[in-house]
Amino acid sequence: MIDLPAIALSVRQPWAWAIVAGHKKIENRSTGSIAAGNMRTGRIAIHAASGLKEDEFRWGHWRLMRHGVSCPRPDALVRSAIIGAVDVVDIVSESDSEWFGGEKGLVLANAEMCDPIPCVGALGYFAWTQSGTFSEVKPWMRSYDLPSGDAQTGELFPELPPSFEHDPTRPRRSTKRGRD
Repeated sequence: MIDLPAIALSVRQPWAWAIVAGHKKIENRSTGSIAAGNMRTGRIAIHAASGLKEDEFRWGHWRLMRHGVSCPRPDALVRSAIIGAVDVVDIVSESDSEWFGGEKGLVLANAEMCDPIPCVGALGYFAWTQSGTFSEVKPWMRSYDLPSGDAQTGELFPELPPSFEHDPTRPRRSTKRGRD
């Protein structure tokens, strides 16, 4: 069991998984969200947000594959939970990292996974407590990238990457603010 910090940051899947698995080295945020969320360097827990839309997952899975990272299927990614911890070692406005793409980036190191702990998320850094339940698996998650939604067929070829007729486009960010 890892020692989890009392402060967490909520991140949508599959990015939360990529962070605690040690693949994603920068978490992008706007300058305003860094200031409003009181974000600073130090060790933080990573919270997997409750929300996950199919287009978000499809684009994230594709993006991770481009960097040689094979992430779990959407029905295997826990949501509404603390899933690990990471050190924020710097906050940058420029970087050559393949993961940098925002106004600002939290530079991450020393990622660790933990057994999922149900938790309700919030915007910015937040003091977390065990509460709530894990988010339910949605029907699209169970049939993701399976021919006709046939789970047995997918089990025959577990190493095949997801198929994309066309490269997915990056989903639009919601301007609606609120809890995850």
